[in-house]
Amino acid sequence: MPDAPVILADEPGSFPHGVLAARHPALIGAVREAFPYGPGQRRALDELLGSATEGVIGPLGTEDDELWAVWGARQYLGRSWFEVPFLWSESYFYRHLLQAVGFFGPGAWQGVDPFRPFKLAELDSPEADEELAALDRLMEQPLDEQARALLHGALWGNRADLGFRLSAPGTPAPVSRLVVDESEEFWALLPVDTLCLVADNAGRELIPDLLLLDHLIRHGQVRRAVLYVKAHPYYISDATTADVVDAVRRLTAAKGAATGAGERLWTAMADGRLEIRAHPFSCAPLPYADMPDDLRTEFAAADLTVFKGDLNYRRLVGDRLYPPTTPFQDVTAYFPGPVAALRTLKSDVIVGLDEATEAALVAAEEQRWRTSGAHALVQVGPPRVK
Repeated sequence: MPDAPVILADEPGSFPHGVLAARHPALIGAVREAFPYGPGQRRALDELLGSATEGVIGPLGTEDDELWAVWGARQYLGRSWFEVPFLWSESYFYRHLLQAVGFFGPGAWQGVDPFRPFKLAELDSPEADEELAALDRLMEQPLDEQARALLHGALWGNRADLGFRLSAPGTPAPVSRLVVDESEEFWALLPVDTLCLVADNAGRELIPDLLLLDHLIRHGQVRRAVLYVKAHPYYISDATTADVVDAVRRLTAAKGAATGAGERLWTAMADGRLEIRAHPFSCAPLPYADMPDDLRTEFAAADLTVFKGDLNYRRLVGDRLYPPTTPFQDVTAYFPGPVAALRTLKSDVIVGLDEATEAALVAAEEQRWRTSGAHALVQVGPPRVK
């Protein structure tokens, strides 16, 4: 992969610094209020708050210390959270948070997702109702328009209502906010036998992902889909198997076209046309260039792998300060098969821009365009010999 500086969080005022200094403490407070945790968990959360903001990185004190040592802890223990790679410190923070609330047990709180209330609130929101109602109108459009809208619904995550309305007259489309649009290259790779989709967030973002998979399976663009989710809760909203089930149930409980999609997805999961996988590396603090051999073999067996969301993009291309014009194909050349990325920009890393686009973005927004969530991209790597 091309060399570039690894993103750190040691510069005050930078996006990574703000995540560690402000977002993580706020999250600890939100998790404290989401459940009636006992004194032990509350003390552990307070200790994590002090460590993450003013202290240094410490061990987990569990058998996972050996795994995290392999993942880099040996060189980072005792250092400030702000002075190690941003991707690593974020990931380790969430592992410590799960430890603090007793997720890994033993005890009564073992396996209780501390982020579940936030995920369910999104699924049950009025905005979710509106997005699913828009699906009825979308089903009246030609199939190619449906496919285009569903792809952009998955791309924009919980701005998916805009994606569903791309075909509606007079509705501003978010497509103009695309900094790279290789949608045609994406469609040119279909149909395929097996498509992998590496999911990002749960809740309202997972619904469009599932609807896209339903469309592709239903209309013969994909014979079999594999949906990769996180092996356990990771970051605040990353999707787990339980979140997939919640999302499918949300669809089946809705009205109109959403109900049919939910029922088809349920059936597809039951008969193997839609398989859910959760590899341990999904929660690693490392780029996918460092994936283990068994996961590489799984991706190599697919005809196309799609990485969804900002965090997966950071792991796919590497969380580094590349020149924005670095070719996407160069930083994904290690991947064992055709690969695509659907990503809303919410962090500093970016590749694959042309010079004119970069210049226009910098002139209009300086560097805020990288992290505001107002821009997105569809990027596709070329087919390679497996």
